[in-house]
Amino acid sequence: MTSNNINIWIWLQNSKITKAILNMNNGTIKIYDENDRLILKRTGLNKHQMKQIECTIIKYGAKRLDKHAEPFKFL
Repeated sequence: MTSNNINIWIWLQNSKITKAILNMNNGTIKIYDENDRLILKRTGLNKHQMKQIECTIIKYGAKRLDKHAEPFKFL
């Protein structure tokens, strides 16, 4: 995960931590629950769809993690 086009988003949903990893190069999104279990994986998305998903995640109140930040620093 050293590519510049990978964004990691994290937010609270139903009092649980949810994490999303968006790979803009591959058009892939993976969403995990608080126990790092994969909830959803979508592949083959175009850049427009990826941007729409990112905007929707932001509406949930997500915060993007810096690639060099300590885990759960945002809490």
